[in-house]
Amino acid sequence: MLKKVLLTAVFAVSFGITQAQSHDNLAVIAVDMKPVDTDHEASVSSQSNAAFYDRIPGVSNLISFAKKHLAIRYRSGGTTPSGFDCSGFTRFCYSHFGINLPHSSAAQGNVGLKVEKESAMPGDLIFFKGHSSSGSSIGHVGMITEVVGNQIKFIHSAWGGGIRFDYLHADYYRNRFMGIRRVGKMLAAK
Repeated sequence: MLKKVLLTAVFAVSFGITQAQSHDNLAVIAVDMKPVDTDHEASVSSQSNAAFYDRIPGVSNLISFAKKHLAIRYRSGGTTPSGFDCSGFTRFCYSHFGINLPHSSAAQGNVGLKVEKESAMPGDLIFFKGHSSSGSSIGHVGMITEVVGNQIKFIHSAWGGGIRFDYLHADYYRNRFMGIRRVGKMLAAK
């Protein structure tokens, strides 16, 4: 139990979580996003997560490649390391691995398979409304890099700050969240 508490604390610090709760005999597994009551079930679920990445090793390479571009400036319409807009960045990263995405966040919102937030995985594209939270169309895209419990961390090119990490649980992004699309499985076909 102490190992689980320590591991939870490490993830909480990594994800910037300010409040954490623990319950006896309860563990949350990032793959299923469902409570697990026994160590045996947690072990099986962890093996499922590993099996997914064994089938699609490109997802890990994709995320590593994206991270190499942290702090590159935002540039409207940008598609190169001299400056990216949001969809230009996701397009650039995926094209490096042979997946061609359109250069618009709205168009990328039609690629791949729709995924519920509870089933999000690294490599999935995450979509948001544009600057106005009252809008109804996709205006921004990022790539999920980590999922721990219900915390989703993503990398994107933001108007204020260029390529950086943010979290879905932040008010700005939570209020603009539009959906998730799974494009990473296309890497398995390559």
